[in-house]
Amino acid sequence: MARAGARVWGAVLSLCLVQFVDVMSVTIVLTVLPRMLDDVGAGSSGRTLVATGYAMFFGGLLMLGARLGDRIGYRRCILASLAVFAAGSLLAALAESTLVLTSARCVQGAAAATAVPSALRMLTSVTGDDDRARARALAGWSAAGAAAGASGFLVGGTVAEIGGWRLIFWGLTIVAALLAALVITLTPPVAAESARTLNLTGAALLTAGVMLIVVGATLLGEPAHRGAGALLLVAAAAVLVLFALADRRSGAPLLPRAVLGLPQVRHGTAAAFFNTATTTGAATLITLYLQVSLGWSSLKSAATILPLSVLVIAGSAAAALLIARRAGEHVSALGLAFIGAGLIVPLPRPESMPLLGLGMAAAGFGLGLSSVASTSLATDVPEGPRATASGIVNTSAQLGSAIGTAALLLIASAAGELSGPAETTPVLAWTTAAIVACLAAAAFTRTRPGQPERPRRRS
Repeated sequence: MARAGARVWGAVLSLCLVQFVDVMSVTIVLTVLPRMLDDVGAGSSGRTLVATGYAMFFGGLLMLGARLGDRIGYRRCILASLAVFAAGSLLAALAESTLVLTSARCVQGAAAATAVPSALRMLTSVTGDDDRARARALAGWSAAGAAAGASGFLVGGTVAEIGGWRLIFWGLTIVAALLAALVITLTPPVAAESARTLNLTGAALLTAGVMLIVVGATLLGEPAHRGAGALLLVAAAAVLVLFALADRRSGAPLLPRAVLGLPQVRHGTAAAFFNTATTTGAATLITLYLQVSLGWSSLKSAATILPLSVLVIAGSAAAALLIARRAGEHVSALGLAFIGAGLIVPLPRPESMPLLGLGMAAAGFGLGLSSVASTSLATDVPEGPRATASGIVNTSAQLGSAIGTAALLLIASAAGELSGPAETTPVLAWTTAAIVACLAAAAFTRTRPGQPERPRRRS
């Protein structure tokens, strides 16, 4: 029994590491982006493409990735994705032009999109019918994802200070190979759920729609490209309408109405959006403020975000206990309230490292609480559609990161908060993130809990 338990937790660890690396890679280049762009001669348009390429493909292809795992098998899908991720990392490490660097980031994002849904689907299977084990595994998964997004700032800044930005991608190439070895050694094969078609038309339309949202939202934050950003968002709306029509008529819909109609899926998806919209957006805004306005180094500013990553683990552990006693919606509300409070704490003296650290710690604890609750809600469905539900909640989280970051930067730019005199504080944008988190917390407090899949009792 002990040996079987060790095998289960070895599998859980390896799958959580897949999630950690894939999500961390969204933010790992943000603190070193100016240095990267200078080295490859990227202009202002290149900046947008390099910064958003990974998120575009990660968010856009998650639903297709979920279906691909259902079709070819989850472990096989993860291993193929890690091979592609390693190839993209190697290409980025060797890049000498904007085109090659952008392409490499897009390849990495596509690989992550096909790995994450399958990893989550396997994680909920290897724990079997043990509800407590499943809750702990989901807490670990959520902690890995939440900590990864914030850790990317610190890891990228630290590695770049040690050996340059290319070392980041050399490291990711090696990490992908090590992860593949862990997955082969520690995870059991899990049979594919379905042999249905992949609905490539629907996948293409959904991917295009999500990518247009990511790029359009990013361009809105740049004064010279706001018109183009607005046009892309209008185009995104039109493409997503076409997707909805095509997906409804498909025999293998990417977004089955039976899954979308479940209250717990809707609530978990909404919570995931607000989790990342407020924390990733605020972390990006704060990082830019510390470097652009205060002149801090990338390493010093990244270290300021460290409490956010560390306290995510504590918040996730607390959430694993709370969701056994309280509705997931209410745990998400508590977490979002901590996020809002954490963003408010440093506002009186935003240049103070102690206040920033305290605020980031509170926000990190809240992110851990709400991330576990949102993932548990969205994936508390019958085993068949679980990969689809995981794709939905992860897509929402990626869109939250992109839209939240773009919205806060747009507010800061419109108010002249990041382009004014030295030590200008982005008070309006910073306060907006805090208010959104508090309003979302209030909304989830009043939300009537859904009726998730009944807990399975241990045999």
